[in-house]
Amino acid sequence: MKLNFFKLYLSACMVFLCLSSQAQTEKNPYAILPKEVTDAIKKAGKEIKKTGKKLNDVDSTYISPNLYNLAFMLEHSVWYEHYRLGTNREESPQSISFAPNMNTKIGVYFGWRWIFLGLSFDIKDLLGKNKNKAPKKELVLNLYSSKFGVDLYYRKTGSDFKINSYENFHVKDDLTGSSFNGFQSNIKGFNTYWIFNHKRFSYPAAYSQSTNQRKSAGSLMAGFSFSQHNISFDYTQLPEELLTQLKPSLKIHNVKYNDYNLSLGYGYNWVFAKNCLLNVSLMPAIAYKKAKINGHSTNNTQSAWTDWIKDINFDLITRAGLVWNNSKYYVGASLVLHTYDYRKDNFSMTNSFGTLRIYAGFNFWKKKEYRKKIEAQKYPSVAYELAEQIKAANGPEVRITVPGHTQRGGSPCPYDRVFASRLGSEAG
Repeated sequence: MKLNFFKLYLSACMVFLCLSSQAQTEKNPYAILPKEVTDAIKKAGKEIKKTGKKLNDVDSTYISPNLYNLAFMLEHSVWYEHYRLGTNREESPQSISFAPNMNTKIGVYFGWRWIFLGLSFDIKDLLGKNKNKAPKKELVLNLYSSKFGVDLYYRKTGSDFKINSYENFHVKDDLTGSSFNGFQSNIKGFNTYWIFNHKRFSYPAAYSQSTNQRKSAGSLMAGFSFSQHNISFDYTQLPEELLTQLKPSLKIHNVKYNDYNLSLGYGYNWVFAKNCLLNVSLMPAIAYKKAKINGHSTNNTQSAWTDWIKDINFDLITRAGLVWNNSKYYVGASLVLHTYDYRKDNFSMTNSFGTLRIYAGFNFWKKKEYRKKIEAQKYPSVAYELAEQIKAANGPEVRITVPGHTQRGGSPCPYDRVFASRLGSEAG
């Protein structure tokens, strides 16, 4: 089943590329369809274009719109994961944390306007060095516009964890760093967000390279996220000294929970040099989690109606991005951190994910409207057009001087000020 899922995903990528290339070469792709159908398709296409323009309406003094239809990107990423399991409301609460070694991954991404589709692989899996480990996988689909964005993702961790820390366990030797293969996590879900100052602040400029931020600007952002977490914990594989002291609250095999959260935060794009952008955004969220531990629901339907408040927790989404983008080529790095906090009366879990991406790519196949503008621009500036008209009327060669350098200078000296004042007085 899992193999079929990835085959389907790769097939979708191929279809995506084929349709994109077909759209470039075919003049009339609807020739084989009835006229009523083609008219309906064209009408729907026009409505979609209108909606797209409304969603991507920006202030061009702050944001340069995307000039290209397609994008291709290669990335090198490093994953960080951390899980902390703990007991609550006990005399000496225990906790134990797990984290794998940072994983190095490579990914391939394709973009069409404001849709980004990507697939990344663990380098060790590709080289066959993790034959006895559960493979790690990540699938990502991003949809970005000026007003809102959507991130869909599927993330599967491996099983090569290590004990990162522990509290209230009495052991002779330090077990920090010991291997533990009894932990695995699958997460799938989506993030959506709305940008209030969308005409001046561009989120895609920092993370999908589909626009260019010309001037620094910031914006409030609101979002909604949903994620499904499936965490397997085989505590019987713990070292003997930890296993014998493990409290019943931590003897769990499986935790499944759905996370619904509403977030409100702020993002800022700092343009510190030409084509260079630094973005930082912070979005704290209030979350409701519905969970099952060892297959049993933790939501007691017979308890007081106010008990649902106990399932409210807090999450945090942090992003940072640094990018150079001249609209054709781009290179950059981004950091994304997700922190999920789950707490019940006698059990708590905090899981954090961090991804550092370094990427490079290029945009291609310029949009039709911009191709027409370039073709219509016969002259680089009005001076060239005037020169050609003068030459046609009088015959002699006309040479053009663009007074860019002659207009430059430093602060005027007293002589400059007096001389300019005299000229102004005579002109008056």
